[in-house]
Amino acid sequence: MPIGLALGLLASLFWGATDLSGALASRRVGSVGVLAGTQLTSLVLLAVIAILNASLLSASALPGFVIGLALGVVAAAAYLSFYAALRIGPISVVSPVVAAYGGLTVVLAVVFRGESLAPLQGLGAFVATAGIVLTGLELGGSLRETRLVGRGVAIALVTLVLFAVLTILLAGPIKDHGWLPVMLGSRLTNATVGAMLLGVALARRDGPMGSLLGPPGGLTRRALLLVLLAGTCDLVGFVSYTIGLEVAPTWLVGLASSFGPALVVLVAVAFLGERLRPSQWLGLAMLAGGLVLLALAG
Repeated sequence: MPIGLALGLLASLFWGATDLSGALASRRVGSVGVLAGTQLTSLVLLAVIAILNASLLSASALPGFVIGLALGVVAAAAYLSFYAALRIGPISVVSPVVAAYGGLTVVLAVVFRGESLAPLQGLGAFVATAGIVLTGLELGGSLRETRLVGRGVAIALVTLVLFAVLTILLAGPIKDHGWLPVMLGSRLTNATVGAMLLGVALARRDGPMGSLLGPPGGLTRRALLLVLLAGTCDLVGFVSYTIGLEVAPTWLVGLASSFGPALVVLVAVAFLGERLRPSQWLGLAMLAGGLVLLALAG
């Protein structure tokens, strides 16, 4: 299996766990609470990694760190909209729609980074992306009756664009300066923005920002554990993802990292009482088929 595909799939596995724990936490502490908590958790863990692996911080680490700081603004916007979409739900629909960023990443990588795909790779990317999109549609009796499911999906569409653009913007700096300094800068900005938004929301709970907070008393021990779990899983997924961007084609890592919803959908159906339509099961089957094609293409 190509290393880019393996690292992308590893990222998708942990991001699937992030989706689940983050969605459950956001319904207790709000989307801005989850954003601040997960990013602070991941920043602390990433700092430990940096201390234990100082050799990964080369002479060009400072420029990479500065670039990461700037790109962290885009990442923070993507994460905030992501957790807002998960809070509104349903999880089994929102998460696959966001995952369509993998297909958009393929297009952007070809257009802006000059990457190319073999015919079988292109077919696999198309089938997998179509399957992901299909899970987010409610198919009616005619084309006019087809609609996106719920308010959460509208926010999810914005999120998928932000994640795809972020992947393209990160790829160059990571290849030039290494994954660790760029990621440190990005996570520092994420955590700072999250903490600032949380402070504003708490200060203005009765205003529009209050809608980003959870219900009073929502910060329970269970909610805190969910936030810590989401932050840890997100970090592991992001480390796999950024290492993949450093050593493999951007389109492959971006696409493979978007397959986490397969895990989310199955868990949401099995344990959270959510139900899928036949079209969504078809979408999952297409996603699996696209993955097989990518593996065969090498």
